[in-house]
Amino acid sequence: MPDSYAEVSARVNALLAKLALFADTGTVEEYLSQSTADAVWDFPANPTSGAPASLLTGHAEIAASVGARRASGIQGPGTNSQHVITNVAVDLISADTARARSSWMFLRQTLTAPAVSGAGHYDDELRRVDGVWLLARRTVSFG
Repeated sequence: MPDSYAEVSARVNALLAKLALFADTGTVEEYLSQSTADAVWDFPANPTSGAPASLLTGHAEIAASVGARRASGIQGPGTNSQHVITNVAVDLISADTARARSSWMFLRQTLTAPAVSGAGHYDDELRRVDGVWLLARRTVSFG
C-alpha cells in the first residue's frame, strides 16, 4: 500500500532535518547517506562568500564540495555553524517521487554572537529507493 501524504511529508521533513544536522555535525558519509548515488546539487553563485555557481553530480562530487567547505572552516563539525530549515512544503508526485520547497538560513558564530550568513530556498526532488526517501536533486537559491 502506498504511503499517505502525511507519511511522506513526515519522512521528507525528517530527511531534510537530517541533511541540515549532518551538514553541521555529522560525517561526510552520514551526510551522503541521505541522498541518492546520482544526486544533483545546483548552486548559484554565492553572494556572501563569492563562491562561483556549481552543478555537482553524484556522491564523489558532492563529497569533494562538502570536504572543501569543511576544510575552509565554513561549515561542519567544530565550526559552530548551523543550518536552519523551515516552511517545508511537500508535494507528492507519485508513490516514489516527491518535491519539497523549504526556506533555509545559515548561521555562523553560534557560540558567541549568532549571525545569519545566508538565507534562501531549497527546491528539492526526492525519490524513494528500497523503501527509503532520499534527496535526488537540490536547487539552492539565495534571498
